[in-house]
Amino acid sequence: MTGSRDRQGYGAITAAFGITALAGAGFAVVYALDAGVRLQGLTLLVAFGSLAIGFGLWSRRHMPEGMFVEEHPVTVSSPDERRALYSAVDRAHAPLITTPWPRRMLLTGLGTLGAALLFPIRSMFTGPEPNSSLSSTPWRAGALVVREDGSPVRPGDLDVDSMLTVYPEGYTHAGDTAVALVRLRPEQLALDAAALAGTVNGVVAYSKLCTHAGCPVGQFVPTTAQLMCPCHQSLFDVPDGAVPVAGPAARPLPQLPIGVDDAGMLIALDGFSEPVGPGYWTTT
Repeated sequence: MTGSRDRQGYGAITAAFGITALAGAGFAVVYALDAGVRLQGLTLLVAFGSLAIGFGLWSRRHMPEGMFVEEHPVTVSSPDERRALYSAVDRAHAPLITTPWPRRMLLTGLGTLGAALLFPIRSMFTGPEPNSSLSSTPWRAGALVVREDGSPVRPGDLDVDSMLTVYPEGYTHAGDTAVALVRLRPEQLALDAAALAGTVNGVVAYSKLCTHAGCPVGQFVPTTAQLMCPCHQSLFDVPDGAVPVAGPAARPLPQLPIGVDDAGMLIALDGFSEPVGPGYWTTT
């Protein structure tokens, strides 16, 4: 009966470590397929949870418990008697399981899980630099400026002191592409020569993502020619390069240089002058 219970205990421990190995391999597959952080977290939870269960079963069922005290007179045993005693104690209370399968499965589980964790560690050194992905958007030279419904925009479609939200053609639902297209009188613009070359008859384009927390800068105040972020009330001076004049934002809205194509439609002359949205570690 004791042997049967031992075998059942060994089987449960082996199964727990086996689940650790399978979950570790599953994490590697999920990570390689980029199936989402939820599945990654779930596989790691199963892997470490089953590993803990295996160790718990091991310690409860196959480790010595309590204190063992035996009073005896001080005597010196013969070498043969000492060897027999050590052998008996090792068999009865050995802290390591002598059955090979639990140990093998433990090593397999730890090895698989350790190898799987090398994938995210490796990506820290071989993946793309964060600034390259954060500093680029779908806006490119020649990109057609369109409304949300995909229709192109001419400079004359905007009245003076008005604003229109536009996107690059084909990317109307991308989160980092929204642009505030504002038309002022040309003489209002106080831009340097390079920035002024990226405007068309008083029409100037700025990223619509607030540089404070990334909220959409969706309100234009014609009386002051300012764009306002509704989240924390940052104000950006449109004629002066959309520099912040109030609120927590500390960086101007990046300008999108625009021009017109042969059909008279607005197009982008290049990408944004700098990264859009909130500042990050390479932005000063």
